[in-house]
Amino acid sequence: MLISNFTVFMPSVLTLVGIPGLESVQCWIGIPFFVMYLIAMIGNFLLLTIIKSERSLHEPMYIFLSMLGTTDIGLATSIIPKMLGVFWFHMPEIYFDSCLLQMWFIHTFQIIESGILLAMAFDRYIAICYPLRHATILSFRLVIQIGTAVTLRAAALVTPCLILIKSRLKYYHTTVISHSYCEHMALVKLAAGNIWVNKIYGLFVAFTVGGFDILFISLSYIQILTTVLRLPQKEARFKAFDTCVTHICVFLQFYLLAFFSFFTHRFGSHIPPYIHILFSSIYLLVPPFLNPLVYGLKNKQMRSYVVKMLLNEESSH
Repeated sequence: MLISNFTVFMPSVLTLVGIPGLESVQCWIGIPFFVMYLIAMIGNFLLLTIIKSERSLHEPMYIFLSMLGTTDIGLATSIIPKMLGVFWFHMPEIYFDSCLLQMWFIHTFQIIESGILLAMAFDRYIAICYPLRHATILSFRLVIQIGTAVTLRAAALVTPCLILIKSRLKYYHTTVISHSYCEHMALVKLAAGNIWVNKIYGLFVAFTVGGFDILFISLSYIQILTTVLRLPQKEARFKAFDTCVTHICVFLQFYLLAFFSFFTHRFGSHIPPYIHILFSSIYLLVPPFLNPLVYGLKNKQMRSYVVKMLLNEESSH
C-alpha cells in the first residue's frame, strides 16, 4: 500500500542492484565469483569427506576444521546463487521475507565462523601449552558442546536484527537495495523511520563478537608464542610454531577483511559504492575459498590423504 509518492508501507518485494555503477560488466564479474564458489564447494566437501572417512583425524583440531568447512559451505551458498541470478540472469527481485532470511543466514554463518576460529585457537593453546592434558581437557563431548554454543550464540545475536526490522521499520523510502546481497545495514538504510536502534544493535553485535573473539584469540596466541619461545630445542620451537601458522593466516584474512568491510560501510562515505560492494562480496567469499586451500596445502596429514584419495580414484578407473 502506497502511503505517499515516496514512501512504501512494508514492501513485499525488494530489488537487488548488484554492484552499483558496474551493472554493464556484472556478467563478467560473476565469472570469478562462480569459480571461487566452485573451488570453495569442492575444497570444503573434500575436507569433510577426508575427515569423516579417516578415523585418525577424529580429533579436536579436525572436528573444528569440519565445522569450519560446513560453515563455509553454508555462507557461500547463502550468497552466490542469488548473486549470480542478479549478475547473469537479470533476476534482481527478492521477496522481503526471503531477503530477511538471506540476511539471517549470512550474518549467522559469519558469527559462527568467528566462534570456530576462537575454538581452534583454544585447541592450539591447549595442545602447545598443556600437551599432556590436551585429550583430557578437549574431550569429544566438550568439542560438540563448544560447536553447539557457537551456533546458538550466533542465532541468538542475529535473530533480534530480524525482529527489530519487522517490528520497527514499517515504511521505506525505496525498495531498491544498492548491494549484491541482503546485508543488515543495506536493508536498514532503506527505511523511512528512525533507524538508530537498529544501527546501535548492529554495532553492538559487531563489537561484541569481534571484540570478544579477537581478544581471546590474541591472548591464546600470545600464550602460545611465549610457550614456544621457552622450548629448549630449535626444531621443537619450529614444529610448534608451524602448527599455528595456518590458523594465524586464516584468522588474519578473516578479521582484516571483516573490519575493512564493516568500517567502509558505516564511515566510508567518500569511497565509491562499487568499491565497497566488491570488497564486501569478496570478504564473504574469500574464507570459504581459501580455508580448504590453506589447510589442505599447509597440513601434511591432509595433503597425504588427498593424494591417497586421488590415487585410489585413478586405480579404480
